[in-house]
Amino acid sequence: MKDDFPYNDLSAWLREPEDKQPALNTDTDADYVVVGAGFAGLSTALNLKEQGCDVALIEKDFAGSGASGRNAGHVAPTIGKDIPSLIKSFGDERARGLVSFAEAAVEYIEDTIDRYDIACEYERTGNIVAGVLPNQEESLRKASDAAASVGAHVSFLTDNDMRQRGLPRAFRFGFHEESGGHLNPGLYVNGLRDQAIRAGVRLYEDSPLLSLEEGKKVVARTPKGSVTADAAILTTNAYTKSTGKMKRAVTPLRVTLFETAPLSDEQMQAVGWFRREGIYSAHEILENYRFTARNTILGGSRTFRSGFGGSLPKGYHPPTFKVLETMFRDRFPTLKDLPIDQYWGGWIGITPDFLPRIGVRGAHENVYYGIGFNGHGVPQATLTGKLLADKATGNAHAYETALARRAFGWPPEPFLSLGGKSLSFLMHVADRHTDRKIRALAQSSDA
Repeated sequence: MKDDFPYNDLSAWLREPEDKQPALNTDTDADYVVVGAGFAGLSTALNLKEQGCDVALIEKDFAGSGASGRNAGHVAPTIGKDIPSLIKSFGDERARGLVSFAEAAVEYIEDTIDRYDIACEYERTGNIVAGVLPNQEESLRKASDAAASVGAHVSFLTDNDMRQRGLPRAFRFGFHEESGGHLNPGLYVNGLRDQAIRAGVRLYEDSPLLSLEEGKKVVARTPKGSVTADAAILTTNAYTKSTGKMKRAVTPLRVTLFETAPLSDEQMQAVGWFRREGIYSAHEILENYRFTARNTILGGSRTFRSGFGGSLPKGYHPPTFKVLETMFRDRFPTLKDLPIDQYWGGWIGITPDFLPRIGVRGAHENVYYGIGFNGHGVPQATLTGKLLADKATGNAHAYETALARRAFGWPPEPFLSLGGKSLSFLMHVADRHTDRKIRALAQSSDA
């Protein structure tokens, strides 16, 4: 494998907008100041504006330039580490509420796409959590049964079911999350951005938050101006530490993706995968794959990186690219000559219990937050915008109860980095062992 990898410092989905909004360059007032213009921030601002509020939305780069414009675009009702863990930690009733939130998030993003007529290449295919070794079947069956028992719309697929659906042979069995699918996150976040501007949200791009002063009124300061508002709403996810608030609530992890060259008609036929479902593998650190509307294969995850103290590591990292290329060639051996056109990555916000955090803080209870989407932010961040707007305007939302809990923060440094590196090492060792078994099975079947 070559060491000079095609790298995109932004993503396959986004370019800087031609109508980039001017930076905040004055002192102004608003009912609400929202910090961070990704899925959650744009959804929050739109919902507040539709309730008649004056909203200022500040973004350090341009809307969607963070995780919202860099992810794989899966729309899935996944929540927590896994459903059996949710049931063990919270019991059946609370787990049912959390699953209901995740399923509702998928419905809400679909409603949002339809309501605003956002052309974002959405395909309602569902997603499949797939086993890659025979000994994973029992655990995946149990996970499927557990998910169904608390209201998730899932169905188990045997090896025969997978073959009838034309799925790549590397994926032996699994369970199908029937709601959701996948979309182009760049088109989606730009659609939200256009709607926010059209609705009258005052979007200030190139306006990083320098400080947020709390009081009866909050003051959000940027390099050239400020917003004084009745309340602030933080939708900063992996970038939350940079706000100076809730520094240990979320830790950022860098996840890397790739996209292949377009497949020819012959390659599409050889691969199968006719229903185009998104796929996650049952590794400790999952792999994810999907077709795009341009008939490329997009994949990634499988490895993550973190920086000391929540810093954001740089993107160009050949060792990670090599892992992803090997992974792709192993799962799709008939595409051994298909080029990988580009790699890119972004930062997901991880909470200690793998659940979103939504609430309000401060002596005057006027600093709201919706953060920590743990890689499931496409639908959940969108619904969180609705929850935050309702909460900030005094209209409690039913899903607040499901998400309410005693939430702990990450440990301070150096314990966070030491623990993270140890866990990452163990997970990578387990996944390398899994891959050795996969290759051994493939060789024996070819013999």
